[in-house]
Amino acid sequence: MADPELSVTTAQMGKDLAHDVGSTGEQVRRTGRLALYTRRFLRRPSAVAGVVVLALLVLFALFGDSLTRWGYDEPDFLSLASPPSGEHLFGTTQGGSDVFALVVRGLGRSLMIGILSSLAITLVAAVVGTAVAFFEGWVEKVGMWILDMLLVIPSFLLIAMIVRSSSGTSGWLWLTLGITAFGWVGYARVLRTLTLSLRELDYVHAARFMGVRSFTIIWRHLIPNLGSVLIIQTVLGVVTAVNSETALSFLGLGIKAPDTSLGTILQMGQGVVQTSPWVLLAPAVALILLTLSVQLIGDGLRDAIDPHSRSGGKA
Repeated sequence: MADPELSVTTAQMGKDLAHDVGSTGEQVRRTGRLALYTRRFLRRPSAVAGVVVLALLVLFALFGDSLTRWGYDEPDFLSLASPPSGEHLFGTTQGGSDVFALVVRGLGRSLMIGILSSLAITLVAAVVGTAVAFFEGWVEKVGMWILDMLLVIPSFLLIAMIVRSSSGTSGWLWLTLGITAFGWVGYARVLRTLTLSLRELDYVHAARFMGVRSFTIIWRHLIPNLGSVLIIQTVLGVVTAVNSETALSFLGLGIKAPDTSLGTILQMGQGVVQTSPWVLLAPAVALILLTLSVQLIGDGLRDAIDPHSRSGGKA
């Protein structure tokens, strides 16, 4: 015959254990992927500093013209090649143009070209790269042959020819189109290599077996699984596009007057670096800060998304 006291004690222990498990279950909280990435990213001081610097540069490009009464296309003929002063914060050029207003306009134009080009390049490369890998057989062979042929094309000269036909303030549109037209090829080859392993996964074979259209599989399954790579490439692609624009404009093959960009201002300043160094110094500092901040953000995203990075175990 069972002991009543022992039965009561056992029942009480069961209740206490259930209470403890319930309490522990309430304390366990699942961390979402986005929240985990954000915590990893914020644990890198350099990445946070990059975000702050980039935000300040964007604000400067958007609202910097309100800090001066001079426009980028309004020269002051009474202050030719004057050093920085209260009237002209960054000084003036040989023609009397306010360097501060030029940098504000040039930074905004370079940012616009870099962001739009990077987004377009990522989109085209993602679609083409995954499609070439998904369609096997002769489609993949022909696609790889086309990519290889496009890689040997002298894109720098072709972009210069495209922009050369433009005039006025529409040059940045043609420059964005040119950078996009030839900037996606190498990246598409990388995505094609990454997609080779994704196309062999079970859910891709199941979707094919169910009769799902090929481009639906590419858009809904393959490209989203490359999301981390695409995000990092989009951020770092801004630096590449800005550097391409700066190089073309510096050589006189990119943005032309009356419009301006950082490369155009650098081209003006390199001829007067000994007499008016502020003309070269201001856009150079803006370009360095822009490149450095975007690079720091890209490195932070890579470490946050990569589970094997050094910041992976801190979150």
